[in-house]
Formats: sequence, structure tokens, C-alpha cells
Amino acid sequence: MDHSRIRHGGAGVNESNRRASTGTGTPSALDDLGSIPPLRIWQDVVARVIESELITLAVVEIPPGGLVPAHRHPNEQVGLCLAGSLRFTVGAETGEFGPGGMWRIHADVPHEVHAGADGAVVVEAFSPVRSDWAGLDQAPESPPRWPAGS
Repeated sequence: MDHSRIRHGGAGVNESNRRASTGTGTPSALDDLGSIPPLRIWQDVVARVIESELITLAVVEIPPGGLVPAHRHPNEQVGLCLAGSLRFTVGAETGEFGPGGMWRIHADVPHEVHAGADGAVVVEAFSPVRSDWAGLDQAPESPPRWPAGS
């Protein structure tokens, strides 16, 4: 994956997302998933992101048949499938997941994801924060796919 479109920096994604719900310009400690604008993190993959000083939490939507190509990053990553299905490869290990499936990825370990026929929604935590997501483009506004009825 060509990461040249990703810029470094950290607070921009977080603060603009948190400001959107308060309208005050002051980051809020509380938010709702539907009030966070989606970011395009891969071609057709979007995430709603909130960050603290040490952790990035993202609810990621992968379209039906979508692919997150093999890549690696210095962040540790843990995740949970909330809806849909996916095939996750971490290093030399591959697993099929539906809701409730979990994964752990150590820093700098290559990994990729293929979504099933209905796509997938996952929640992932990264440490340290994903500062490389700071310059990503916003995706078109849309309601979150999870939870149902959002």
C-alpha cells in the first residue's frame, strides 16, 4: 500500500471530530458515533474515530467484498467484529470471523482483511494513537451501519 497520501500530525482528526457534535470549538469528552464524520482510511473503507492521548478508537465499515490490503504500522491493534463477516490475515495466521470475532496485532506485523458478502463493521483500538490518519479525507456523510437503525 502506498502510504504517501497519509500525513503525520495527531490532533486534527480527533479534535475536528469531537468539535462537530458540540459546535463550540471545544473538544467534548462525550460523543455519539453518528455525530462523528467518517474518514476514508482505504479506497472504500471508512472509519469514525475518537482519540485520547494514548489510544485511537475507530468504528470501521468495510463494504461487501472490500479489501484492506496487506500493510503494517508501528501501532499495536486489537479489534472486534460487530457485524458482517471477514477473513483476517495476521502474519502467517488467517481466521474467518463473524460478530464476536476478535484479533490482536503486534506493532509492525503485516496484516490484511477481506470482507464477506455483506461487508463488515469492526471496532478497533490502536496504541499509540494513529497520527498517520490526521491528514485523511473525510468520506461523504452517511449514517453509521452499526448499531442497526442508527
